[in-house]
Amino acid sequence: MRWNHKHLLGIEQLSKDDILLIIETANSMKEILKRTIKKVPTLRGRTICTLFYEPSTRTRSSFELAAKYLSADTISISVSVSSVQKGETLLDTVKTLEAMGIDAFIIRHSSSGVCNFIAQNVSCSVINAGDGMHEHPTQALLDVFTVFEKKKKISDLKVAIVGDIMHSRVARSNIYAWKTLGNEVVVCGPSTLIPPGIEDLGVQVTYDVDSAIKSADIIYVLRLQLERQKKGLFPTLREYNMLFGITEERVKKAKKDVLIMHPGPMNRGVEITSEVADSKYSVINEQVTNGVAIRMAILYLILGGGKLDETFNS
Repeated sequence: MRWNHKHLLGIEQLSKDDILLIIETANSMKEILKRTIKKVPTLRGRTICTLFYEPSTRTRSSFELAAKYLSADTISISVSVSSVQKGETLLDTVKTLEAMGIDAFIIRHSSSGVCNFIAQNVSCSVINAGDGMHEHPTQALLDVFTVFEKKKKISDLKVAIVGDIMHSRVARSNIYAWKTLGNEVVVCGPSTLIPPGIEDLGVQVTYDVDSAIKSADIIYVLRLQLERQKKGLFPTLREYNMLFGITEERVKKAKKDVLIMHPGPMNRGVEITSEVADSKYSVINEQVTNGVAIRMAILYLILGGGKLDETFNS
């Protein structure tokens, strides 16, 4: 299998073989994370810029650590103190930075499609770190990698995605990934938080959470994105928790070896209880660790191109 993509803009553009190659590469990267000295020279001399127009802890830190572990030089642009505050456009900002020798931009933005637009207007690579309500591809890839580690397979599974589907780029990337790999996907949430036509992506829709998670191999809990919502999409947080919150009682309806996943940050007591978030079923912390390995794999595949054995053991 060979990697033939200059950018990573979404899971929708990836084939099953592409995803399997990323998982295989991340598996090798995970070994580096277990070393005392987490450093290989794979991307020495390459320069990566993180450009985040939205707040982020996990994704930004994960990408920056991944780049540093591969010996790339990194710069991080804080929009609040950049020329954006003087009226500079996003395109002018990236073109200015590209002229300084950037090899890859990692971009998060509140508008869907921004990463595709930038990719069409620069010569270097672009990696989507989350664009509006469109996609968050590296989140879905780290989710798949985590399931692969735990269950030793990534097909023939039932995946229940529960929560705010409407505003979730994570949900879309996960749906593309799990369907491409040959899995049953059920989405569940209040009718006001389920986007029209989502059945066209090959998923089942239900508004009954107990039905959604019955016999599920994976319960994927989504954060209630209050900052993106208009008012009146559901009565109260208390009622949301009663009808759609993932509790210990509800988890018993899934398979005995079910995995509980969440992309973070969590609203404990709203979409998930602390008892479930911290339970033996939860792999939420493993998702965070695997995020670094997946992002190392993506940077390697897009900017590296060497042989794994040679670069990792140098």
